[in-house]
Amino acid sequence: MGTLTVSCGLAAVIHAAEVSADQVAGRWISEGGTSLTFHEDHAFTAEDFDELAVSSGCENPSALSSGRWAFPTEGSPLITPDETVTRGTVLSLTFSAGECEVTAYLFGDEDDPVLCPTDDADVGCPMDDYLRPTPDHGSRLVKPPAVG
Repeated sequence: MGTLTVSCGLAAVIHAAEVSADQVAGRWISEGGTSLTFHEDHAFTAEDFDELAVSSGCENPSALSSGRWAFPTEGSPLITPDETVTRGTVLSLTFSAGECEVTAYLFGDEDDPVLCPTDDADVGCPMDDYLRPTPDHGSRLVKPPAVG
């Protein structure tokens, strides 16, 4: 597990968190109200993503509402999304609208990760842009009973 220096108003040292795809699946929300819901099939939906600083690098930030997510290929020098990779410390978010791709870094530890969508892991995110799993995050794998 590597260490990255991240600016959060005050300089802090935060460790990259390696998590599984199962831990990513579910709803993540920021203090500013942005949410990302990651599905097991690697689709995701976003609410108010245009409120995050990183969205300013996208062509039409207000249209960023859904896309695909993946961990990068292991050992790749570039962030190359690969939906077959099952664990990682970085997510690639490819939005359906505007051909926008955002890198999101996982920090903290495996049991208490935070997600930071940013262009530069060394700079980090503004405090309101960090996303955390919601309290009902663990219920994401419970499927409703079959009707019939």
